[in-house]
Amino acid sequence: MQKESDFSRRKFIKMAGLGVVLPTVSMPVFPGMASSDAKNRATVPDLERIKGLFAQKEPSVWLFTGDSITHGAKHTHGFRSYPEIFAERLRWELKKVRDLVVNTGISGNATSNILSDFDWRVAQFKPAVVSLMIGTNDCARKEITTAVFEQNLISLVEKIRALGAIPILHTPNPIIIQKAPERKTLPDYIPVIRTVAETKQVILVDNYHHWQTTTGVDVNREWLNDPLHPGARGHQEIARQLFKAVAIFDPKEPTCGGPYYEGEH
Repeated sequence: MQKESDFSRRKFIKMAGLGVVLPTVSMPVFPGMASSDAKNRATVPDLERIKGLFAQKEPSVWLFTGDSITHGAKHTHGFRSYPEIFAERLRWELKKVRDLVVNTGISGNATSNILSDFDWRVAQFKPAVVSLMIGTNDCARKEITTAVFEQNLISLVEKIRALGAIPILHTPNPIIIQKAPERKTLPDYIPVIRTVAETKQVILVDNYHHWQTTTGVDVNREWLNDPLHPGARGHQEIARQLFKAVAIFDPKEPTCGGPYYEGEH
């Protein structure tokens, strides 16, 4: 009597000879991206991908990292920092209630700190978007020249893209150099951020330009809390510039400057 095991082996060999096709391994789908366009992600403009995140039903993780400005440490006087204002715009006004906004900014940090701590600060959260504002401390460290700063920024952009995430770069706000002479070279670091954003085709939020070209308001007095750090009003401006950069600015909405109102009580 023919053993069942022999028959099974013969059947398998025969089927293999007839060209049975084994299942193919699907390409990984990155956050905020459908499988159909995953392999073409490098050719899809980042702004279009971000618009897709706002439109899709699936939730996304939006990660903010940087130094004390992103951290929102101390100088907001209890008001919302710009990542928190973004969360209000995203999760309440745009009704993306299941999206998560994560802030891993740390006061005193520079590009080198984020690079050395990238897995903990960024990668573990599997973000769809990573917003990075940095440079105000880099310029105060002798070992981080503009050339080193540029390479660090490029490395961060590449590591973010390797996660399948969309990078967003910010220029930091201007500072009062006369009162912070250890950071007198900050203006030399701003063009580096702009250049990396241009050459790497990264969305840029140019806060430095916005603050420098704003008229009709004493920016230093009303937007800064000290020579370096934005106060509550400064964080509102940073958030609104971000909204404009990712095409979600609406002047009628409270986070964009529209009126806040409450019912009768």
